[in-house]
Amino acid sequence: MDQGIIASLLQHPLASALVIVDRGGRPLAANPAAREHGLPATVAAYAPMLEDLRLLAADGGIVACTLPGGPRGHYDGYLRAVHDGSGNLLAFTLSVPEPVPVDAGGRWELALESAGHSLWDWDIPSDRVVRTPSLVDETANNIMSRVHGDDLADMRAALDEHLRGHSEQYSAQFRFRQEDGQWRWVLDRGRVVARTADGQPLRMVGTHTDIEQQKQLEALLQEQQLHLSEAQRIASMGSWSFDPTNHRFWWSPELRSLMALAPGEVPGQRRWLKQLHPRSRGALRAAWRRLWRDGRAANLELELTRGSEPSQHLRLWMQPLLDMDGHPKRLLGQVQNITEQHQTDALIRWRTELLNRVSALGRIGGCEIEVSTRHMQWTEECYRIHGLRKEPITLDQALALYTEDSRANFEAALLRIAGGGLPEQLDLCFYRQSGLRVWVQVLIELDRRDGLPPRFVVLFRDITREREANERIELLAHYDLLTGLPNRVLLGEQTAEAIEEARDRGTSLAMLFIDLDGFKNINDSFGHATGDALLKAAATRLHQNLRNNDLFGRFSGDEFIVVLRDLAEPEDAGHVARKLIGSLAEPLRRGDTTLKVGASVGIAMLGDSQTDFDSLLRAADAAMYAAKEAGRNTYQYYSQDALARIQRRLEIEHGLHGAIEREEFSLAYQPLLHAHHGEPPAIEALLRWHRPGVGYCSPAEFIPIAEKCGEIVRIGDWVLSEACRQAAAWDRAGLRFERIAVNVSAVQLRDRGFAERVIEICHAHGWPPQRLELELTESALIRDTDILRHCFDVLERHGVPLAVDDFGTGFSNLHYLNRFPVGRLKIDRSFVQGMLHDTGTAEVTQAIVHLGHALGMKVVAEGVETYQEEDMLRRQGCDEIQGYLYSRPLSPRDLALWLRQQHATPEVALAR
Repeated sequence: MDQGIIASLLQHPLASALVIVDRGGRPLAANPAAREHGLPATVAAYAPMLEDLRLLAADGGIVACTLPGGPRGHYDGYLRAVHDGSGNLLAFTLSVPEPVPVDAGGRWELALESAGHSLWDWDIPSDRVVRTPSLVDETANNIMSRVHGDDLADMRAALDEHLRGHSEQYSAQFRFRQEDGQWRWVLDRGRVVARTADGQPLRMVGTHTDIEQQKQLEALLQEQQLHLSEAQRIASMGSWSFDPTNHRFWWSPELRSLMALAPGEVPGQRRWLKQLHPRSRGALRAAWRRLWRDGRAANLELELTRGSEPSQHLRLWMQPLLDMDGHPKRLLGQVQNITEQHQTDALIRWRTELLNRVSALGRIGGCEIEVSTRHMQWTEECYRIHGLRKEPITLDQALALYTEDSRANFEAALLRIAGGGLPEQLDLCFYRQSGLRVWVQVLIELDRRDGLPPRFVVLFRDITREREANERIELLAHYDLLTGLPNRVLLGEQTAEAIEEARDRGTSLAMLFIDLDGFKNINDSFGHATGDALLKAAATRLHQNLRNNDLFGRFSGDEFIVVLRDLAEPEDAGHVARKLIGSLAEPLRRGDTTLKVGASVGIAMLGDSQTDFDSLLRAADAAMYAAKEAGRNTYQYYSQDALARIQRRLEIEHGLHGAIEREEFSLAYQPLLHAHHGEPPAIEALLRWHRPGVGYCSPAEFIPIAEKCGEIVRIGDWVLSEACRQAAAWDRAGLRFERIAVNVSAVQLRDRGFAERVIEICHAHGWPPQRLELELTESALIRDTDILRHCFDVLERHGVPLAVDDFGTGFSNLHYLNRFPVGRLKIDRSFVQGMLHDTGTAEVTQAIVHLGHALGMKVVAEGVETYQEEDMLRRQGCDEIQGYLYSRPLSPRDLALWLRQQHATPEVALAR
């Protein structure tokens, strides 16, 4: 290479170190920066290593290279070829941009130091080691002298193995003495980066990492693992895992020991499953499938059978580890031997069952009550004695069953015993929810066991039979247990004697049958205890208004009988009845509750037809029902008509039960015609009841009775179903009509689910709900309840039209017409029949039409029988007309013929 070119390159003021190398890799010249760092000697020593890089640079371009030395243990440089004008290779330039001074450091050293690493560069021929961050230059033997004696042999062996080329990397962990004399664990790793042509190592570079904290963590983990293993051994537990990738199980030594397996032995899945009881095997397979399907943890109990050996009971836990997609990637679990616990639980259950049997045999129940919290626990027999289901119950809830006196006595005993008093025994009375009165003997004592809060221990023994044994025969035979009054048997005997005496003396005698009005609601709302208290109070008041020689007894439930002897006049019985009714006018108070009842009284006089106790009783009972029908809280004398009405009512009520199943009901249909030409008529379905062997029964008679006895709901559903079925059949036959109307009782509207059933019935018969009109009475709309609102919301949502039947005859309240979705008003026939003869009545019908139209409703007139009535209604603006003028109620067949005639001659009915 031309010397002028070399001089020019070296004299150029460069901050970089520059060395000129010939084609063989020998340094030819260097600038001052390169000589300062000793790069020429380094290049000469590592010339063989740079041969491959020189070949790459000769092909053109700049090749990066690394040389040992410098404050960081190496120099990062660039090798470039120099060619003449003809492209012939002359030499190479090796440049190191701005070599870092010794005290400057570098970003890589800072990064390594921050991570806890230090670098070392070992020049093996000179045995010189340069280490960061302090750049200490020392010999390898000096460094090895600071390695702990117990670790030195392993460290030397690993180093020699790498220097001989038997391992790709040198790595060793050892304790290294620091400058302050402390020993710390380090991880020493490195690699030979330069060797001679015959393979001898020249240079080795590596890192020195402080792992003292890691070693401490390892020691802590080993200690925790030791504790865990010991805890699992004590608890008879073992761990396992399952890798779904290779379908392999891992069992911990504790689990292998638990399963009596040799070290390292893991049985196959089938062999292990065969040891399980079939029931446990099925449960495990089902839990295993659920776990892989849902990815949720599971635990279950298994029974392990081993031939003739006793069964073992295991508790198995399974916990999946999920991947990023939520799928199980590994399964972890534990198994615990709970055989001993299972045996203990079985023994406890056996002893508990034995104790329960003994308690049931002796009819003795027990409970514990914490003194401070009043928290209570009952035995099964205690629940049985009180007639309650086995579910949590508080002390206050239990005491609510007891009578007021018994509750007060029990609470007072608890206070005395908690204050240091001796155990006490009490006889208490309570009422089961069924109304049965029970007597119990209660033994209360305080338990102060060490480690447990003070508790009352209470034993209950059912002594109802014992307490009532002595008095049962007399009381049950002749007296009412609640009120102490004579019962029906004793009263019958006393009345028979009074009748004989009245006949002998020629005096009058009357029987009063008293029934309390409203008692059932009070009994249902406030409970039997309150009802019993009310009966006793009412009996007391009634008794106070009778004479000493009058007979008074409780017949049954809330019914009482009074026999009045030596009456001067029959009217005196009515005076006594008024006094008895008045005695109950004052409200009865029980605690903070004010209760009020009335009385309906039936009076029967001793006479030709009422000659004994039973005949008087029947007559007085019939008169009492007549009093109830007359408005309640009053009295009625017996008459044949009253008895006939009662018998008729009972006969109809009895006949209504099962009338649907016997197919005794039918529907008649009456058309409603529009007041204008061209519109198809509507049809109203009317219920008819024909009783075989009895005859026709009017709806006005049997429907109120059906409402009272509850049969109206079933009958109403049948009417809706039959009307929709028939309407759909007519529609499929091509008969033209607008809608079909069905009358609905107020009782039906108050029945939960009525509106939903209406829609279901329409859908079942394929009849549009919009063509089914429900006719309601005004009384059905008076009570605005949540059930009624829900019913109308459902009907309105499905488009079911509503009409008010017999408008003007009830307690008319215009407010409900806006409150509910009513679309039609039907003028009652009583107004239609009187409007031709009474100007006031005609004005009422006109007012109803105006009112309906003002509210956006249609107005229908029913009961129209003459052309004059029809003409007046048309002039008043009535929208639809119904009555015998057009048609009587017809059978389905006759109405079909009527509809066909209307379709053939549509002008006939409206041409008048």
